[in-house]
Amino acid sequence: MINFKPVNNDAVEALMAIENACHSHPWTLKTMSSCFGGRYFNLAAFDGDILVGFYIGEKAGPDFTLMDICVTPEHQGKGIAKQLLSKFIEHGEQQNAENLFLEVRESNTRAIKLYEQAGFIEMSVRKNYYPSDDATKNGFEDAILMGMALSLGFM
Repeated sequence: MINFKPVNNDAVEALMAIENACHSHPWTLKTMSSCFGGRYFNLAAFDGDILVGFYIGEKAGPDFTLMDICVTPEHQGKGIAKQLLSKFIEHGEQQNAENLFLEVRESNTRAIKLYEQAGFIEMSVRKNYYPSDDATKNGFEDAILMGMALSLGFM
């Protein structure tokens, strides 16, 4: 059974192991370490005592941004990312966030489908945002900016 709880900087090495296994261009240890405390929040997924996934969010004014979400390759396809994303949305609702945002590589069709199923919509494209090893992309690929309005301010 998967259980969820926030983690602190003591878990950074375990988070980095998942980050490195999931991304062609992972965050650096310095970047990951900077995302604890202050405006950042997280939730980790555990299978028993084993860390199998996480998300990192950022609060900027009334809006929250999903900065990173990862599930170990061997645990992908089991609904854990969907649960993490749902918990990110719930956290935003509980904290009265107005909007939720995220960016995703245009080539990450599985993630885009997950985000769309959760209610995110495409808002814009950031050209040549992510580094890419795809020779047809000249070293970069576009990011799809997606968002979800939680509070439109109507009574």
